[in-house]
Amino acid sequence: MPHRRPPTNTTTAAAPGGDFRKRYDAVEARREKLMVRLRRLGANTQAQPGYKRAIKLLNDTFRKTKLGQRAAVLESAAWLIDLLERLPTGL
Repeated sequence: MPHRRPPTNTTTAAAPGGDFRKRYDAVEARREKLMVRLRRLGANTQAQPGYKRAIKLLNDTFRKTKLGQRAAVLESAAWLIDLLERLPTGL
């Protein structure tokens, strides 16, 4: 066919945002660090509604979103964990 494009070689073409696997691993490592911070909170903090929301952000919401949006989900979870860490322990 005269107007047909030649096939592109997908093995040599680079992804526009960089290597997918490196970005994926970096986001997963960041998520794991946030999970560790969340697990270190005491039992009183774990009873707070914000704790359950942070768990939901780091698990359900994180998994449902695309890779590009996961960074924003992690920022939200980090903000919520910061707030939970600042709560008085006697609540």
